[in-house]
Amino acid sequence: MTEAPPTPKAARRQHDREIISLALPAFGALVAEPLFLMVDSAIVGHLGTPQLAGLAIAAALLTTAVSVFVFLAYATTAAVARRVGAGDLQSAIRQGMDGIWLALLLGGAVVALTLPTAPWLVDVFGASDTAAPYAITYLRISSLGIPAMLVVLAATGVLRGLQDTRTPLYVAIGGFAANAFLNVGLVYGAGMGIAGSAWGTVIAQCGMAAAYLVVVVRGARRHGASLRPDAAGIRASAQAGVPLLVRTLSLRAVLMIATAVAARLGDAEVAAHQIILSLWTLMAFALDAIAIAGQAIIGRYLGADDTEGARQVCRRMVQWGMVSGIVLGALIVVARPLFIPLFTSDTTVQDTLLPALLVVAVSQPISGVVFVLDGVLMGAGDGPYLAWAMLLTLAVFAPVALLVPALGGGLTALWWAMTLMMAVRMLTLWLRSRSGRWIVTGATR
Repeated sequence: MTEAPPTPKAARRQHDREIISLALPAFGALVAEPLFLMVDSAIVGHLGTPQLAGLAIAAALLTTAVSVFVFLAYATTAAVARRVGAGDLQSAIRQGMDGIWLALLLGGAVVALTLPTAPWLVDVFGASDTAAPYAITYLRISSLGIPAMLVVLAATGVLRGLQDTRTPLYVAIGGFAANAFLNVGLVYGAGMGIAGSAWGTVIAQCGMAAAYLVVVVRGARRHGASLRPDAAGIRASAQAGVPLLVRTLSLRAVLMIATAVAARLGDAEVAAHQIILSLWTLMAFALDAIAIAGQAIIGRYLGADDTEGARQVCRRMVQWGMVSGIVLGALIVVARPLFIPLFTSDTTVQDTLLPALLVVAVSQPISGVVFVLDGVLMGAGDGPYLAWAMLLTLAVFAPVALLVPALGGGLTALWWAMTLMMAVRMLTLWLRSRSGRWIVTGATR
């Protein structure tokens, strides 16, 4: 006697439980990551303004370098989740190890490039004569931790693909605590100054990478997966990551153009823009947590040849994204009198910020759908389409944004251009999801 299929209501409840169980820990891990920089800034800030300025420049360079390789997490999640869905855990972990080996190779290359070019990179960012030495010191030391950072990205992708977002949360919390303890001890206890902050962060990152490797290696031994580097597997991981790299670079270009335009509008405008961008990024963490759940769940369904399950969970996650966006938008409107004074007491900046912030609030439901569909297509391994869609979005956004100052528009007009950018992304992703061409089943795409 065959088991009756679940009712639509029961299926929705099942999808909701899966989404919540993966998204909540993922959100905690995402929020823990920027706290590393906040701790460093708080501790180094007491050393002096030049040290803090040097940290800001070096941190911007390091963040850019690492964020470019976020595909190590995304591509690995999708590939591992497919094999989990197909019931081949040995192959899933083997695929994850290929991603980790790729992370080590890329990390080594970045370190080799950064160490000799650190003075030039700091100069390009316009560091002052007093801040530059501190920026160079912090950048050179912290770059030694880049291989560990990239291993963390890849290993996080492995665990997400295995439907485990709790372990990354625990590792992130442990890493944050270790970073804070080491920074205080080395900066002040050992009197190492900004170099102590950099070494503390490197040690904490290496500890996080080691914790991940222990978990992955145990899984590999349990399921008989090889730990040795495989040239073909590493090459396949790199090829899967290239389209996502293009997507990420295009998105970074959008944010850089927006900041450059805001800077041309005036000091008050660029200050207000930075505040809004910080809030926008924080809200993106909440929405990205749902997208991460989407990557893991969609990949598993497609690996199990369950096309109907993939369609159902996609629809449910879009609903989650839209509702989450509405809630976040409402929170911005309701809480704005509370948080705006925390960022600035300058009334000019506040007056400039408020109407643009309301545009961001209105656009949050769009952002919710965009993040979810982005995660769904990543989980399906549909990287080439994501790359082309983001390039198209950049092509639409760039001229519109650059026209804002030329036409006498202000910061509000710039954030309407950002809303247009998100609307274009939503359209391209929605059309792809409707077409069903992203649904390719099997252990590999």
